[in-house]
Amino acid sequence: MVDWQITATTIYCDAVADEVTLMVHKSGGTRCTGYTKYGQPNADAAACLKKKAASLGKELACEGPVCSRVSAYRTHLLANQGGCGCPGGGDCGH
Repeated sequence: MVDWQITATTIYCDAVADEVTLMVHKSGGTRCTGYTKYGQPNADAAACLKKKAASLGKELACEGPVCSRVSAYRTHLLANQGGCGCPGGGDCGH
């Protein structure tokens, strides 16, 4: 059984060319700040994505609430319930 309520990590998301925070709740539910900002972007966020895409020379788009990054983080945490939940696995002292 997990002994945490929620855990999070911040990563660089290449789908939106920005840092995002991935959160996993004890229940297994997930949330990504990138989806909050870029999933259905307002005019400012859409313009920012368009500008970044042009400078990088590739399309940028949020993959949605069940993207591979969120799924991988959730799977890692639930598979390693005995550790601290850090992406490196094991016990880092948390």
